[in-house]
Amino acid sequence: MSDESSISDESGSEGSGDNGDITVVHVMRHGEVANPDGILYGRLPGYHLSELGRRMADRVAEHLSDRDVTHVVASPLERAQETAEPIAKAHGLDLATDERLIEADNIFQGKTFGVGDGALRKPGNWKHLVNPLRPSWGEPYVDQVVRMMSALSTAKDRARGHEAIVVSHQLPIWIVRSYVERRRLWHDPRKRQCTLASLTTFTFRGDRIVSVGYTEPARDLVPAHLLAGAKPVKGKDKAFGA
Repeated sequence: MSDESSISDESGSEGSGDNGDITVVHVMRHGEVANPDGILYGRLPGYHLSELGRRMADRVAEHLSDRDVTHVVASPLERAQETAEPIAKAHGLDLATDERLIEADNIFQGKTFGVGDGALRKPGNWKHLVNPLRPSWGEPYVDQVVRMMSALSTAKDRARGHEAIVVSHQLPIWIVRSYVERRRLWHDPRKRQCTLASLTTFTFRGDRIVSVGYTEPARDLVPAHLLAGAKPVKGKDKAFGA
């Protein structure tokens, strides 16, 4: 599955005023995580890729093996580091770490919070759900935009004229893509186009983003209920957004 959109400046001229090198920054979501208890693990340590997640990481590394990748960087969380490792190895690069790529903070971290678990019916949770536009249950969307745009800019500078791989997490990736494509930041989590091991690709001309693309190199390995746009299945979405 692939998708691409162009980004134009206010005058309607794509990338006008920027005649610099073309740099491509692929922002990858990590692979499947071993999570037998089905909790929202968020920023908790100790959550590693499952065997299937490692296969996803290897698949994407193979997919990118002939690309002009000169920089690989990941969130400090284990699942992101383990996803990035085979890509860095395939290109003979050291794996860098960037704290700005970490998962969004969430008050429900460490709890089950998914389709059919009754979390929305618990009075103790209501105070955290009053403002979905911010959102009130976790890190503000605007803060995620700021740190992710900064991390993308750094990756672009490190790989200028070439390609960079950035491994992060579903919500921050979707939020920064929404910002770049000028969509509202608040959204229905079930409609995020950011499947496990997917690539959201930002193409820069100089310092300006001129297009955004989306691909799923490991789509055939992703369980059907976790594909972008799939209908939620009771008992199977408790780690949603991780």
